[in-house]
Amino acid sequence: MADKKKSTDLEKEAIRNYFVQFLNLEKQFPLLPGTRDEANVAAFIGLEKEELTGARQSFEKVARTAAEELLKDEEIALSLEKLPFKKGDMIMVVGDSLTDDLQGWFEILRHVLQTALPDYKLKFRNLAVSNDTTHNMLKRFNRDVLAEKPDWLIIAAGTFDAQRLHVATDRPHTSLADFWENLNSMDNAVKTVTKNPVIWITPPPAITELMEKVPFFDGIVYEEDLSAYRDVISGKAGYIIDPVGERMGRPGNAWNYLPDGLHPSPAGHVQTVRYFLKALTSPAEPKKGATLSRDE
Repeated sequence: MADKKKSTDLEKEAIRNYFVQFLNLEKQFPLLPGTRDEANVAAFIGLEKEELTGARQSFEKVARTAAEELLKDEEIALSLEKLPFKKGDMIMVVGDSLTDDLQGWFEILRHVLQTALPDYKLKFRNLAVSNDTTHNMLKRFNRDVLAEKPDWLIIAAGTFDAQRLHVATDRPHTSLADFWENLNSMDNAVKTVTKNPVIWITPPPAITELMEKVPFFDGIVYEEDLSAYRDVISGKAGYIIDPVGERMGRPGNAWNYLPDGLHPSPAGHVQTVRYFLKALTSPAEPKKGATLSRDE
């Protein structure tokens, strides 16, 4: 009995300290009424409501503190009014668990902009879902993105497309051709609701040797695969954030990652925000994109 209780306590600790920041079931199952009640979500993942609320508040505090530290950088603070956003704009992101993170880069960015530009009254929608590939994003695109008509769309994709599943190690999960087609479909679709260019964020490196030690991953991500997916993203029209995947270090610096070697730590997320702000406040115009066809 004692061993069972110890196991349960360890599982709860793992959920609170790791899984909770990515387990945002409200986004995974938006059509199920039960996910709108935090008590139900807590029960489903094996926590009391107070435990879930406390964990989420803790991650929120990390993101807010990171934003406050970023705003102490005078160069960043002075650059924010050069951003292309207008008052009242809705900024939306689709992505995977590198973005569906309660202490992640998008939450830090939200705090930075809400704190520094309160008169802009910007709206933020984080529609990233853990483990999503571009196939998943595209399936939900009509309901999640087009229905809400964002002024700006950020697409942060590629990590789980490039993943080699344990049951199919001979190839990445999504072919490069399909990856390009999926990005192209999303790019074309969002043009029907906004004239602003897409903001593309490339996947950072993964620390493969750390990933191999994590038993609950469905596969492994390798830099040689990620590099090819970055190349596809870098050929798109719009703003390209970190086209060569250097923001976490090349190879990735362990300081910028959680112990799983895949998800960024708060320090890593701050790097993404820095690259994001630099790209959108630099004098350069958004890329026009490469003319690539599936047959090339």
